[in-house]
Amino acid sequence: MASRTATDGLRPLEGRVCLVTGASRGLGKGIALQLGQAGATVYITGRTLNSKPGTPGSLLETAKEVEGRGGKCHAVQCDHSKDEDIKNLFETIGQQQNGRLDILVNNAYSAVNHIAETVGNKFWQLDLDDWDIVNNVGLRNHYLCSVLAARIMVPRKRGLIVNVSSPGGIGFLFSPSYGIGKMACDRMAVDCAMQLKKDDVAFISLWPGSAKTETFMDLIKDEGIKDADIGLIKRGESTELSGKVITRLANGNKLMSKSGKVHLTLDLAEEYGLKDIDGGLAYNIRSLQYWVAFLGYDGMASWIPRWLKAPKWVLWLQASHL
Repeated sequence: MASRTATDGLRPLEGRVCLVTGASRGLGKGIALQLGQAGATVYITGRTLNSKPGTPGSLLETAKEVEGRGGKCHAVQCDHSKDEDIKNLFETIGQQQNGRLDILVNNAYSAVNHIAETVGNKFWQLDLDDWDIVNNVGLRNHYLCSVLAARIMVPRKRGLIVNVSSPGGIGFLFSPSYGIGKMACDRMAVDCAMQLKKDDVAFISLWPGSAKTETFMDLIKDEGIKDADIGLIKRGESTELSGKVITRLANGNKLMSKSGKVHLTLDLAEEYGLKDIDGGLAYNIRSLQYWVAFLGYDGMASWIPRWLKAPKWVLWLQASHL
């Protein structure tokens, strides 16, 4: 992807075409807002254009906010569990943008409610459709979208594909089907990047931290949530920080050196000198700050330097059982 720098102005993605799947709310919405703010034309998807009465999050609301920040936005109703919907989505983008797509963010995920309802159950106690509920949209769809995006990007010799993943890929979180899916998302980025490298198309996997999504903020109201967990959520990153990081990544001159790797949003934010929308930064999961706060000593954590953190290989040790 041709590089630009901060000297190109406040709209570094002017003229770029982006697709963010699952952007009605949460991380997808935050990413779309930042890409639009940077001047991109942003396609966003969701199963419905309007949410049900009393339900937060609407694809049309996201589109309105993106345009309010200066971006161009196309809200596309797409059920990412249906192959035909996915194919139609990319055909539409190709036709409307003269065969151009610069950034794909694979964020769609349809298992949030299912995981919340089944967490704590053993995998053999769950219905046989648990795998498909968790990993059809959250994994298979990511692969299909990446295939179709690559068919647009490779001939143009430029592009960036991002899988929004999770540390659940290296340590147990929620359920086996969740962890297996997230590890597969990470491996997808690594293996696909290898074949895309000669065509200057980058593919990364991105791990946001404890993001202040609508779901997590609702958890704070739950009287059963521990004070330490509430503190981490309140100190978590905004849903827009990942969007700021992706914007900077796509606009840098070292994009291909980042390809084929798993990146923590906060690692990249620190590397690029970025701040969150509130002017600060959340605790990095690799930092001593994070784990001291996790144990309930939030006041003590605030005195610990940010740079005091474990190297990445310590995280990967959790995933190695050889």
